[in-house]
Amino acid sequence: EVGIIESIQLKNFMCHSNLGPFQFGSNINFVVGSNGSGKSSILTALIVGLGGKATATNRGSSLKMFIRDGETSADISITLRNQGRDAFKPEKYGNSIIVNQHINQDGSRSYKLKSKSGNIVSSKKEELLRILDHFNIQVVDNPVSILTQEMSKQFLQTKSESDKYKFFMKATQLEQMKEDYSCIVKTQENTRIQIEQGGERLEELKQLYLEKRELYKSIAFVNDMRNHLEDLKHQMAWAVVSEMEKEMEPIKEGIKAEEANTDFIRKVEEWKVKVKEAEQKYKAVQDRLETVSEEAQALHPQCISLKAEVQAKRKAVNEIEVVYNRFRTELKRLGKDDEQLCKRIEELKSSANQVPAPEKLERQRKLAHLREQLKAFRDEEIMLGQQMDQFQQAIYKCREEHARLRRENSDVQQALDAKQKQLRELKDSKTDTLKRFGPYIPGFVEAVDIAYKQGRFKQKPLGPIGAFIHAKDPELTLAVEACLKGLVHAFCCDNHSDERTLQLLMSKHYPPGQRPQIIVNKFQNKMYDVRQSAVHHPEFPSVLTALEIDHVMVANCLIDVRGIEKILLIKSSRRAREVMQSSRPPANCKEAFTGEGDHVFERRYYSCSYARPKYLSQDVEGEISHLDKEIENKRAQLAESQHRLYSIENEIRQNEDHLYGHRRHQKEIQLKIRTANAEIVDLENMEEHQSVDISLLQDEAEENRAKMESVKQDMQLQGKKMEELKNILQETEKKLKEVKEKIQHVEDIAGPIKEELNQAESEMENSKRRLLHWEDKQKEHLSCIKKHKELLAAKEKELEVKTAQATQIYSERIKVSRTVKSLDAEMNRLRDKIRSETSIHGNREEIIQQFLDAKERYEDASSKVKNLKKFIKVLEEIMTERFKVYRQFLSFLSMRCKLSFEKLLHIRGCSGKIIFDHKNETLSITVQSGEEDKASLTDLRSLSGGERTFSTVCYILSLWNITDSPFRCLDEFDVYM
Repeated sequence: EVGIIESIQLKNFMCHSNLGPFQFGSNINFVVGSNGSGKSSILTALIVGLGGKATATNRGSSLKMFIRDGETSADISITLRNQGRDAFKPEKYGNSIIVNQHINQDGSRSYKLKSKSGNIVSSKKEELLRILDHFNIQVVDNPVSILTQEMSKQFLQTKSESDKYKFFMKATQLEQMKEDYSCIVKTQENTRIQIEQGGERLEELKQLYLEKRELYKSIAFVNDMRNHLEDLKHQMAWAVVSEMEKEMEPIKEGIKAEEANTDFIRKVEEWKVKVKEAEQKYKAVQDRLETVSEEAQALHPQCISLKAEVQAKRKAVNEIEVVYNRFRTELKRLGKDDEQLCKRIEELKSSANQVPAPEKLERQRKLAHLREQLKAFRDEEIMLGQQMDQFQQAIYKCREEHARLRRENSDVQQALDAKQKQLRELKDSKTDTLKRFGPYIPGFVEAVDIAYKQGRFKQKPLGPIGAFIHAKDPELTLAVEACLKGLVHAFCCDNHSDERTLQLLMSKHYPPGQRPQIIVNKFQNKMYDVRQSAVHHPEFPSVLTALEIDHVMVANCLIDVRGIEKILLIKSSRRAREVMQSSRPPANCKEAFTGEGDHVFERRYYSCSYARPKYLSQDVEGEISHLDKEIENKRAQLAESQHRLYSIENEIRQNEDHLYGHRRHQKEIQLKIRTANAEIVDLENMEEHQSVDISLLQDEAEENRAKMESVKQDMQLQGKKMEELKNILQETEKKLKEVKEKIQHVEDIAGPIKEELNQAESEMENSKRRLLHWEDKQKEHLSCIKKHKELLAAKEKELEVKTAQATQIYSERIKVSRTVKSLDAEMNRLRDKIRSETSIHGNREEIIQQFLDAKERYEDASSKVKNLKKFIKVLEEIMTERFKVYRQFLSFLSMRCKLSFEKLLHIRGCSGKIIFDHKNETLSITVQSGEEDKASLTDLRSLSGGERTFSTVCYILSLWNITDSPFRCLDEFDVYM
């Protein structure tokens, strides 16, 4: 169940773009097809895919010849069964092993060995060789496993019995065993030669060893001087120990004196208390400011809501006031009409004369017509008044919108001017980076250089600080700028005298009110050691570690003033909240900044007011491009706003024109009303003798009074509503005023608290600096003690070593009165004398060493020769046994082959035999067709084509029966028969 071919698939192989996959059964499989259909390609791919060379296929001399024309590579996929107890690494490969081979255009190839599920297990050829060896697959060396057309031709057409014997040996792998035995025999011969050469060399080494041993025995003098020299060495060893003990005494006394000094510890404890008090004060002021700020923030939404409510109420009051005034005007007009009607009725009542009936009728008709005209004119006047109110309201709304747009336009124009100014400064900074901090900065820095050269400064001031710092990660530039704020413009001075000189220079170059901060700090050559006080986070940097700072004093000033070693930079706002607020902040960290410039505390979060860095960005071209886009946007916004202003102005003009036309028309109507009233009065004042229809005037008067009452009621209702709205407006304005006063009150309270917070922060930072100073002093003091202790420990360790060495030299301590120097002089004198004597008789140590070396070489060579002889003996015994087994195995396979061949011939009523001559290495096949008494044994060449085919197949099958292989392949075996 292992090693059987389950499927083969080819891609761009030989002349086929995609061939397969071919699924094979567990038993015999026939691949049939017309010429060129790919039968031989499958066998060729099997040989190549399982590691065979191109020449082994007899189809090409190089692998690149198997790539289809026009393609750059070819692929072969072979699936081998991997089931049963003999499976190869079933836990990795499963029930199948997929061998994928990729052939490149340059003739190279690569392997991928996959499991049944398609996972790549290995890509090494050595793994493939182990698999083939485990499955006993010989795709290249064994013709019985794969018999190609060319191999079939050679086999079928050969007439040599020795070639047939070689074929048998190769098929059964006995030939490989024979070659292995030959190789072992050669190794055996080479080993014998080495033993012979080793014996000669061993004799030479033995003679040398005997000579050196005699010389060694002849040494028997210079012992007394050597013994005395040994005594001096004993004294020297303990003299060194005594002198070292004397050297250690002053060091021990110095350590005791240093440890007794407690001034530094007292100062550190004193400043720790002050730092704790300053931090508590800062925390208290900060909590007060937070409380006040929270109150102000809570009032702002209420203030905005009340403002909107006041505007809405005021608008409602204005609208109802317009309606109320219209009713009041109408009531006044109706009152005048009522007076005129009453007066006329009284006049008519007092008139006793009567007019003729026709004239009276004509006058009454004219009066009625005039009254109808008057009513129409008054209705038109009311309609005009309503339209004028509408136009007035539209003009009011447009003017409010116009004012709002003008404010927005002004804000956009200011922003545009600021962006254009920033763009000019950026463009200027391409040639001079200092111009980014202001157009007057280069001149001021040059003035500082000149003043320093003139000797006006003890140390040259450094600044602006922003010019000395650079963010390592450009994405953190905005965070750094948001953290440092105005400090990017600040300058550093060594002393207060330099500060005054710098202030004087600033007053000449900086605009009023724009002078930057000056930090006074004693200049030094090394940066503060902040390893104990700095924040350390495995994922996020502090401001200090995120910056490349050009000058050590700039770093020290930022540590003192801003504490940059304690501030984290975290690109993600979410991660910043997690680090600072979701859990306890990291040690030594009280604040952090995000990549967007937001300021994060343990319980607070402040958003950044700007979106891009202004001073520290390193990508000037990118900033210029971004500003160009922003300026274009602002210009477009300004143009759109301007267009909207023009549109509203046109709308206001149109409404004003309509209002003016209606007013003119209203005056015309009012003139017509007065004329009609005059005509009516004239008709009513005609001759006293004319009869007057008093009842008609009375009806008109009653109607007019009813109108007056209706208008009066409407006016009272609108007046009541107006008063209610005014009261509500006053209440809302009162609330708004109270809220504004509260906000102003909170801001008035917050101002001093902020100043107090800044002062408390300054005191806290100063206390921390003083604490750090005394801690550094204490560390130096402790470091000094530690160095002395280390020196003492080194001396003690050296003393222990010297004592141990002295003990090894001489175990009992010797009280030595002589110095090391005098002992060394005497020892040198003795050595010179021994050397003089040795030059006569030879060096004793050299003679001893030569003797030992000769002895070692002789014994080593003797051991090697002995081991080689033993190995040869064991190898001869093994070879005798293995060759005996080989002969038995050869006889066994020959017998099995004969029996299998005769059995297969017997199936078709034939008989025959295979004759092996192992001595002469020949193999002959004789076949007898039909019965024995009717035919004689003949050679294969005398048989017919079919008989010869069957006989040859029987021989191949008999070879198959005696060889163990998972599969066997024949490629058109009978094509040459």
